[in-house]
Amino acid sequence: MTIPFDARINLTPEDIPKRWYNLAADLPGLKPPLNPGTGEVAKPEDFEPIFCKEIIRQEGSTERYIDIPEEVRDNLIYLNRPAPLQRAYRLEKYLKTPAKIYFKREDMSPLGSHKGNTAIAQAYYNAEAGIHTLTTETGAGQWGTALAMVSNLYDIKTTVFMVKGSYLAKPLRKTIINTYGATIYASPSEHTEFGKKILKEHPETTGSLGIAISEACEMAANDKNICYSLGSVLNHVMLHQTVIGIETMQQMEIGEIEPDYVVACTGGGSNFAGLTFPMLGEKIRGKGFKDTQFVAVEPRAAPSLTKGEFKYDYGDTAGFTPLLMMYTLGSEFIPSSIHAGGLRYHGMSPLVSAAYDTGLITARSYDQTQTFEAGITMARTEGIIPAPESCHALKGAIDLALECKEKNEEKTIVFCLSGHGLLDLYGYEQYLDGTLPSSEI
Repeated sequence: MTIPFDARINLTPEDIPKRWYNLAADLPGLKPPLNPGTGEVAKPEDFEPIFCKEIIRQEGSTERYIDIPEEVRDNLIYLNRPAPLQRAYRLEKYLKTPAKIYFKREDMSPLGSHKGNTAIAQAYYNAEAGIHTLTTETGAGQWGTALAMVSNLYDIKTTVFMVKGSYLAKPLRKTIINTYGATIYASPSEHTEFGKKILKEHPETTGSLGIAISEACEMAANDKNICYSLGSVLNHVMLHQTVIGIETMQQMEIGEIEPDYVVACTGGGSNFAGLTFPMLGEKIRGKGFKDTQFVAVEPRAAPSLTKGEFKYDYGDTAGFTPLLMMYTLGSEFIPSSIHAGGLRYHGMSPLVSAAYDTGLITARSYDQTQTFEAGITMARTEGIIPAPESCHALKGAIDLALECKEKNEEKTIVFCLSGHGLLDLYGYEQYLDGTLPSSEI
């Protein structure tokens, strides 16, 4: 069999981006974070109890491009960057669709997901600032895994608060995080005052990302030698992830690919932003992607874009963070326990929220039974078992391909395979034996 030219489009290490792209430079009317105590625009010092200064600077930056330090670029090579862009020929054949389907392979990192792109940057900047202890939250465990591993590169100790529902459903995540040398607790925990409060009020809770963020922030705020590291939502995280989209744009140019749809899953927004923001910037500036539709896919268990309200809200449950202008279900909202734990967040990135509010992107949501069905389909056609989070993007891409089939339209779909599901097989087992519960709210 002759391998088609665009079956997999690879780049070389020299092609790893030298600059991150910042959508805040091109998106007008962004509303700044507010100090919850005064109601005034948050100042850099409002973030200093939990973040190092360079992270704070990037968070508030409106520069279009920010240079990637050479040490960070070098370490991105070890995360298997640049990542391939691959065509899903067998999936297309199975669907009998005239559409072309491509996927960006963030699953091939040794960490198993895209999360290392920002973990390396954040660990680097904290180490440069003399910080050698970090705290963080994690949902499904991909972010906690990423920060635990890269912390070793910079002699950093890490404590991870993992949402209890995922902690219990994915016990091997604890093993991996411990193997990388980090400490992990199920959240809510007895290790913070807020965790104790939640356990007292809701002893049977499965937790939430908002609660886990609160615990990590509390631990950082109480010790000047500890900083907090975030895996999604805030602007600096979106910034670091744009290596995904910048690479993808290079690969689409090589393959002469003009996407009609660009699709990614959304929880806090990091992999969606990483794939789409560089393209959205081109679209806003009139340089390309004029007719491309950008589709965010979220779980029906936590549908912040499709059912949330666009307003100021806390990024965590306890109220440690500044108020953020975002689509939110409410900072006290605790979603049902689903296998796509990385998408169980009450709000959406302020930048993704602003893009949605201005009509630059669209959104759709799915129940987890629908997304696992899509995951099975990909496993049996392309041989890849996607993470439950990635199954949302996959489901969105499949539905768009089937719409093309109904209309007999030869359109092109690009989606982000944000991670593999080899530590999520219990969810697949539940789907296969018919015991996977619905996740709709």
